[in-house]
Order: sequence, then structure tokens, then C-alpha cells
Amino acid sequence: MTSTAAPADRAASVASFEDGRYVVLLADDAVATYEGGVAGLARTAPKKGEQLDSNRSAVAKYRQYLKQQQSEIAATVDAAVGASYTTAVNAFTADLTAAQAAKLAAQRGVVAMAPDELLKITSVPGTEFLGLEGPGGVWEQVGGAETAGEGIVIGVLDTGIAPENPSFAGDKLGKSPGDAPYRKGTSIMFEKADGGMFAGVCQTGTQFSVDDCSTKVIGARYFVDGFGSKNIGSVKTGPGEFLSPRDGDGHGSHTAGTAAGNHLVEASVSGIDFGTISGVAPAAKIAAYKVCWNGKDAASTADDGCATSDLLAGIDAATADGVDVINYSIGGGAADSTVSIIDQAFLGAAAAGIFVSASAGNSGPDASTLDNASPWITTVAASTIPSYEATATLGDGQAFAGASITVDMTEGAEPTTGALVLSDVLGAATATAADVKLCAPNSLDASKVAAGTIIVCDRGVYDRVAKSAEVARVGGIGMIMVNVTPGSVDADAHSVPSIHLNSQYRDAVRAYAATPGATASLAFGNSTDIVTAVPQVAGFSSRGPVLADGSDILKPDISAPGVGILAATSHREGNAPTFNFLSGTSMAAPHIAGLALLYLGERPNATPAEVKSALMTTAYDTKKVDGSPMTDPFTQGAGHADPTRFFEPGLLYLNGLGDWYSYIEGIGYELGDSVDPVDASDLNLASLTVGEMTAPQTLSRTVTSTQAGTFTASVQGMAGMDVTVEPSTLSFGAAGETATFTVTFARTTAPLDAYATGSLTWTAGETTVRSPLAAKPVTIIAAAEVAGEGVDGSVEISVTPGGTGDIALSTTGLSAGEVLSGSGATGFTGEYTVEVPEGAAMARFDLDSLDDTADLDLIVYQLDETGTPIAVWSSATGAADERVDLVAPEAGQYLVLADVYSASGTVGWDLTVTSVVPGGAELALDPAVLAGEQGIPTTYTASWSGLEPDSSYLGLVNYGETGAFTVVTVDTGVVPTP
Repeated sequence: MTSTAAPADRAASVASFEDGRYVVLLADDAVATYEGGVAGLARTAPKKGEQLDSNRSAVAKYRQYLKQQQSEIAATVDAAVGASYTTAVNAFTADLTAAQAAKLAAQRGVVAMAPDELLKITSVPGTEFLGLEGPGGVWEQVGGAETAGEGIVIGVLDTGIAPENPSFAGDKLGKSPGDAPYRKGTSIMFEKADGGMFAGVCQTGTQFSVDDCSTKVIGARYFVDGFGSKNIGSVKTGPGEFLSPRDGDGHGSHTAGTAAGNHLVEASVSGIDFGTISGVAPAAKIAAYKVCWNGKDAASTADDGCATSDLLAGIDAATADGVDVINYSIGGGAADSTVSIIDQAFLGAAAAGIFVSASAGNSGPDASTLDNASPWITTVAASTIPSYEATATLGDGQAFAGASITVDMTEGAEPTTGALVLSDVLGAATATAADVKLCAPNSLDASKVAAGTIIVCDRGVYDRVAKSAEVARVGGIGMIMVNVTPGSVDADAHSVPSIHLNSQYRDAVRAYAATPGATASLAFGNSTDIVTAVPQVAGFSSRGPVLADGSDILKPDISAPGVGILAATSHREGNAPTFNFLSGTSMAAPHIAGLALLYLGERPNATPAEVKSALMTTAYDTKKVDGSPMTDPFTQGAGHADPTRFFEPGLLYLNGLGDWYSYIEGIGYELGDSVDPVDASDLNLASLTVGEMTAPQTLSRTVTSTQAGTFTASVQGMAGMDVTVEPSTLSFGAAGETATFTVTFARTTAPLDAYATGSLTWTAGETTVRSPLAAKPVTIIAAAEVAGEGVDGSVEISVTPGGTGDIALSTTGLSAGEVLSGSGATGFTGEYTVEVPEGAAMARFDLDSLDDTADLDLIVYQLDETGTPIAVWSSATGAADERVDLVAPEAGQYLVLADVYSASGTVGWDLTVTSVVPGGAELALDPAVLAGEQGIPTTYTASWSGLEPDSSYLGLVNYGETGAFTVVTVDTGVVPTP
């Protein structure tokens, strides 16, 4: 079965073609998902309840087959395979000219191509806040911190690891098999809790030797081909960068330490002792896969990043090595697909039994900014925990508490007191007003700063610690940094005593600081009457809803601590280990990865879906600034993780590879005849979402019990919607039994084109199982396309309004198509250059074979002014006829190819090209305004007359300002003889 996801109407689509390196995704299954079908090659995908065994001979044979296929496809454009990926994803990299890329993208068997771009890392102890520590805590329940996560391996895809940090201390590796990891040749072997074998590699390089791996760090590898070793920073500049697994940034060590760092490690920052810290699963083993790099410019992060090809190499290696959990604190902006190349690599990892925790991104608080949106990934929002606080007391008596570790913490210490001045009036002559307000480097004038001045700076643009460094440079004694919009408040190691305040205090602080003689004092601790509510989802944490693929997948999935997290960071070989407080969804994801390690330590054969469901259904609401519950699932997902409950979730929402394939097919991708599509809303997730609806919609779920009992349903929220659960009670005699229920959403008064949100809770005694709900009633859902016939005629079009009220209709009129004919035998390609005019609402390319037994393919290239392809779309199914539609296409020249993939002889065809432009033949609409009634289908008539015979026409009908439209096609036929 061909199962790699490609849109049903095209094999590949690339935004632009330039000379460079590309990642090429192929149609055949990867090792982790191949279930058989190729003659002579046995199944390699793991069976239910198992993890992938990369050492089987069947895997080696199938991997060789894939590599041969990759080489043959690359050779079709005279290219060579660079890096090859076969375990989690079937893909390769190749250095291509623009012309080669354009040609390769249209090859049958190529389902996606992407430039090898750079993605970015997304950057009281969390373990205490999560309830892991202390008497009765989760660690005690699983036998103690020393065994928490025992027998489980996490793969950390990040910036590497600092092996000497005590968070990663382990014993020297032996050579004898046993309970502890051991060396076997060049591999590090470890028998895991599930009975499988991890086989890692300790790759040497700059400041990293084989002895840097241990019984704790049992794998360390680096992947740099995509980023380019010539582009990495120097060992000597900034924090240093190293052509090895050694961490040159600190981010990778921090995420690894957060998830699985050792227990009771003493940590200090800038000479301040913060006691001891622990990872979430201290007994788990760590395998580091360095895929992200610092660039040459130590003063900027613009040239830092993680190349797509290196990420794929890391995912592929981690899957082949046999990790149980992957942490992925990396992103690239708002998701425009749930089946990107990286998503499909993680599908392979999940199919191999690996739980994947990924950061949601740091682009909040705006809606629809979230990344890593696939349903087989657990996407994590960042929340606050109790932090180190200090109080800024103004001279007029106002006092505001914020985050600080640089105000003197010594008991009885004198506050830092001085004049309070806005940075606005301290600007250097060469600096912009905006930079001055931000306290940007070299933006302030020391001659304007009086002795004993505390300076007020806005947060944003520049590093937070760079602002205090600028204050120190010009002689300031302290800083109050204020958020401009709601966001995290961070306890950073500043150059002067500093307090970071949230945005609700900004106006008051700035207004007072602008008054003559303003003063302030900075003292450790929160001396105000306002207790900071926790956990709150951080302002920077990216939000849903996901706009890609129908918006039927609710993201994020869950929230976890991600603000002011103290963990290991990086250092050069021979230097002292370091620690730091960092904030970001990058810090939240490893908390969830660590909880997955804990869960798998107790239930080694649990599937990724089981772990995800248990985390989500036992979560609780985060808080708003005022302490009231935050119930928005697009902010918090299912809520905040609660490991004190997740071992006994009550009910589980399980899903696996077959379900994921059906989801992919259901959102419009072609996976073959053996896959039955499912509506994305019916994927068996622990969240229930409808991206758009005009009439009542029913969703189905199947749950598996973890206990006996009778569960009763209740619904919270969902204002303006009737929500019906059938049956409303579920009874189970024992753990492991299953039951199916439905949830029906029906709009009553909910606003149109906005989400209603809430939750569904199943309750049995003390056990509650909660799922987030979201449904979006829209103004209208209309037929995608209707067809009519005749030079004169009409067609009825059915629509379903989502509300009661008038809906104005408009039309582009009907535009005639141009027919281009041709013929050829197998292997022949007909070429046509056509012009798409300015203002076209749609361009359609229809290839109609005159022999229905033939197999034709259709390829459409957009050309630039030099005639070079800059984008491609193709339709390459096994059918005789093919079609490509472009909505609102760019004007210009397009090259259209009609390729004869197979035919019994010479085959003829008609290629019809239609650009829908204003001013075509009249398309009359009756009525022109629909009197819509919510949920009740209604019809209108589109009619035409006087069209040219033996022609085809195309037009659009638009529905008010909704953006929805219906395509109207008319085939006039031959006028009958009177």
C-alpha cells in the first residue's frame, strides 16, 4: 500500500524553485509503517503493542529497497541522493538546480518537496509544582525518584548536551550485558523496560569523546549536513559551538535536564544558590541528537537554527535506535498543514511506538499561531509556576510584584532605592525613539543618567538581559522591565537588580516615573496583597485554532510548566557546569516528555495514544490573571497536566496508524484503495472539534476502560449550543472493555463564524475523565461544484445556512475554456504554454483522455519572466483524466504538461484551460438574496443563455463576505439540428 500523504489532486507543490538543497518525500512506506505489499519483502511495521525492531533482517532488506528507489528517482533528473531517510520517513535530500527541482517535483512517486529550511528552537521547581516531590508525591508512588522512568529512553532533538553537567552524570560504560547500558563494538546497548533493545551511538567530535557517554547519556549524535559545518559558529565566540554532540547553546541541555535530569542536583545561577533540582523522570536514560546549531554571528540568533534535513536525520536515527520518547522543542511558525514532511516523519516515529512531545511555539497570544499540529503529536502550551518574586515600591506608595533573582535575596537586605526614570528621556542622539524605550544595546546616553537611577524599560525585540546590560553600561543601579502586552515574567540573571512586571502594571509605572522626583525601591519577595495566580498560560505561548486541513483537530493538547524553569545549560570542556532559568514552550514540552517517561516506566507497553489520552483527560483548568478559571481550549488545550491522577485515567481514547491513515485520507489526501477515509472530527482523540457546521453534527468516540464502573456524562460551557451525549452513561465490568458514544452539537444562539467551547466530563465515583469541546457554526456551507448543460439552461444549487437571515449572492459570470488537443504514446509529453490573466478568480486545467483505459498525468508549472518554473502542481492518479485547480492564481505564463504514463498505443486528449475572469457570459441567480434559515437546506437557481455551442464554461458563485463559493461548470454540447 502506498501510504505517504499527498493531496489527491497533486503529487507535490513547492512555493518556489531556486538552486539549493531540497528534501524529497516519496510515496512508499517507511520502515516503521510498511505493512507488506512489495513482492519478496516482508512486513517491517511493528505489531500492536510492540516497538519497532530495527535489527530484523526484514528491515535491512526493505531499507535497501527504499534506498534503491530513492537513487532511481533522483537519477531521473541527473541528481544524487545526499542524505537518505528510511526508518520514520521515506525521503532523501538532494542538491538541485531550479530546473531539476521543478522536474523532480512532478515525478510520479514524489509526494512532497520542501527547501531545506531552518526552523528555530522555541525557547518553585516544576517537579514540585507538578506534585512529583514529597510524601505521597508521584515519585514516591512509583518507588522513589531513583526509579522514576527506569528502563525508558528519551531522545532529545535539540542543540546537543553538556555531558559533564551533574544533571547527566552516570557511571562508566562496561562491556558486559546486564541491567546497565554497555558497549558492544561501536554501539551502546540497553535492554529497556518493554523488553526491546536500544542501540545507540556515541559520536565523537570537537570537545566530545567516547567517554562523555555513560550509563546516563547512552547516545550522542550530531547531524549537520543540512545546516552545513562551514556555517556553524566558532568554539571561541559567544557560548561556543562545537562540531560534535556538545551543546553550544544551552537549550538542548536544558530540555534534556528538565525531562530526565538526575535527582537532587545542586544548581546556582550568577553565584546565587538555588538549592537542588531534578528532572521529571530522573531514572530515565538520555540519547541526544544534535540537530540545531549556532551560526557564526555570536551577537545574533538570525543565523542559528535547525535544517529540515538534519531534523529528519535525527528523527530517523532516534526511531532506528529505539528511543521510547522524543522531545521536540522546535518550530517554524503557524502550521499550514498537519501532514508536512516533519509531521510525516513523526507519524513514522509514532507508528514505531514512540511518544512525541512538541512545543506549541512562542508566537502568542494571537490566535492560530500554533505549530506542530498533527494528531499523533502531543502539542504543549507553556504555563507559569510559582516564581522568585520581588516588589517594586514606587515613591507614591504603589507597589507591584514581579519576577526577579537579582534583587538581593539575603534576609534583612536593604532594598535597592533610587530615582525612577523612563528610558525615553535618556536616549543617545543616534538611537531611535523605539530603541530607547526598549533599552536596546547602545541606545542610552550615560551623560543623561544621574547617579543612583533605576531605569524603566519596555520588554521586546532585544534580549531581556541585554536591556539590563545597557542600564549597567550607562551607570544605572536597577531596572524595572515591563511587558507591553500580556506575557511571561521571567527571573533572568540581569546585570543590575531588576524586576520584570506584567503589562497590567505598565501604565501606572510609566505614568509615575514621568513625574518630577519619582523614586522606587526594589526588594525581594512579594509584599503586595496580590497573590500571583498560577498556573497561567504564558502570553507568548502559541494558540489555536489550527487553520490547516479543516480545523477539526484541537490544539494545543495540554499545558505544562514553561516559564522560569531552572535546568542545566551548556559550557565548554574544562569549564564549570552551568544552569539557568529559561522560558518558552521549549521548556513545557520536556515536562510532558518527562511525564511520558514516568508513565512508560510503569506501563512500558503503553502506546503513544494511551499516554496522550491519560495526560489530557486528567488535566485541570489553568487560571486567568485574576485567578478565575481559564477554560479556552485553544489557549490551554485540555488543561494543565496533573501526574497525580494520570496513572488512573478511568477511560482511554486510543488510536493508531490505521486511524491516522484514515484521518489523512479524510482531509483530502490519497493513500490508496485499502484506506477508508474518516471525517477528521471522528478521529478517536480525547478532544472533540468541528471546524465548521451549519446543521447539527454528530461525532463518534470509542473509549477503553481502565477500571470497572458506570460513567455518567455531563457537559460544561458550549454557550449557545445544545450538546447531546448518547448514551449518557457507560458501564464497564472490568478494565479493558470498550464502549462507543456519540456527541451531537446543535446551534441555538451561538455566534456565527466563531467557536463555542467547553468540555465533556465522564464521572464514576471519584474518577473524572474530561475532554475539551469546540464547534464553529458558520454562515453557510455550499456545494463545492455543480454542473449544467446546454447553450441555454439552468441548474439548482443547494446550500445550508448556519444562521437565520439574508445571504447576498454574487457571481463572476461564466468564462469560456480554451481547448488544446494532442496525442502520443507511452512516455510522450505534450507541452502547452498558456497565459493566466490578471484578476482571475480561478484557473482550471482539465485533461480529458479520449481513451479511458489510458493513464495520463497532468503537470502545471508557473513560470517567471525568464520562463523558469517557480511553482508546480500536478495530478497524477491512476485514472485517464486529471485536473488541477488554482484559486486566485498569480497572473502570468504557465507551462502545462500532458504526460502519457501508460497507453496501449497512441492516445489522444483534450486539454481545456479556463481562467475565470469578470465580464464573462451572464450567470443569473434567482433569488439573488437567500432568506436563510439555520440548518435548513435551501436552493437557488443559476441560469444562462446564448452560450457558444460545443464549448465549456466555468464560473463562481460567492456567498456574501464568507469566502465560500460554488464552482459552476457548463458543457454546452452541440446545438441540435432543427
